Amino acid sequence: MKDRKNEILVIYGKEYGKMTRRLLEEADLAAQIGDRKKRIGIKPNLVSPVPPSDGATTHPEVVESLICYLKDHGFENLVIMEGSWVGARTEEAFKVCGYRKLADKYGTELRDGQKERSVPVDCKGMKIDVCACALEVDFLINVPVMKGHCQTRVTCALKNMKGLLPNKEKRRFHSMGLHKPIGHLAAGIRQDFILVDSICGDLSFEDGGNPTSMDRIFAAWDPVLCDAYVCRLLEYRTEEVPYIGIAESLGAGSTDLDHAVIRELNLSESQAGLPDRDKVMRLSEAVNEVDSCSACYGYLIPALDRLDQEGLLKDFPEKICIGQGYKGMTGTLGIGSCTKDFTHSLKGCPPTETQIYDFLKEYLAGTGRLEAGRH
Repeated sequence: MKDRKNEILVIYGKEYGKMTRRLLEEADLAAQIGDRKKRIGIKPNLVSPVPPSDGATTHPEVVESLICYLKDHGFENLVIMEGSWVGARTEEAFKVCGYRKLADKYGTELRDGQKERSVPVDCKGMKIDVCACALEVDFLINVPVMKGHCQTRVTCALKNMKGLLPNKEKRRFHSMGLHKPIGHLAAGIRQDFILVDSICGDLSFEDGGNPTSMDRIFAAWDPVLCDAYVCRLLEYRTEEVPYIGIAESLGAGSTDLDHAVIRELNLSESQAGLPDRDKVMRLSEAVNEVDSCSACYGYLIPALDRLDQEGLLKDFPEKICIGQGYKGMTGTLGIGSCTKDFTHSLKGCPPTETQIYDFLKEYLAGTGRLEAGRH
């Protein structure tokens, strides 16, 4: 079998099911898998219970086409596995995002990573607890969403594996700064094929809300090369996303795009916008963040964006503190249960975007700055 690790296949359009099918046929995925008795894992991105049109979760049309392709080629032992981020329920995401309906229609098993037992795995010198379902498959197909992330800049193939960790391990990843453990995780969970939903990902926030129409799906075999390609598309240097280089150094793949074979199956019918990285950086200047979880920080930044659009963000004289690093500490203004000892603290693990927005607006009103800002 030909080694296709240096290939990336790209297709554009709005008929997502047909586009997926053509990609899978061009990839000759069935031949890549081989034995029809293999247990095949399908890992979408269902970070939270929001519809794919918001730009955060994998379109079910893509996964449905994948399931149909596999069944048409005699593969029946299929399992969809995912664990939403801390603070959201995977079961709700399965329902809202259309995966419960999909599983019922095709008789496909669903595994909730938040309810799985975990198994310690040696990931090239770092022990990481991984959901058992991820280790029980013979062939793993990763179906991430290409999108932005307010802490790591981008999220796609490599970071999507974080959904196969128990919640306690997700929290530990954040306490370690995300990049190093994500890089090591790539050495512990093998991705055999990557099918990227680049249809309308939010290029600024992991939880969506600001989707960018790209109408593109692409396939890859190497998760490191895949994420390096994402960086190129979004005009980031791979060095700006450290976990990509860490994964490469541990032997999980290559960032060598100069020698990659990138084949577009048709012409682009849309021009994707780039993430407003200046906006994200500007909003983060109002924050003191230490080891915060993705959900907590991911809800804070859009809440700050809403305040900024109303001209209120400039009225904060204090930094807004967030993250596990503030546990047991005191301060003036904090978000999340980790800052419960602060004078003004919004409890929740995590609090929602609306709760954060309302809390910060009430804080401004209580200090008198809200009314002052209106004059």
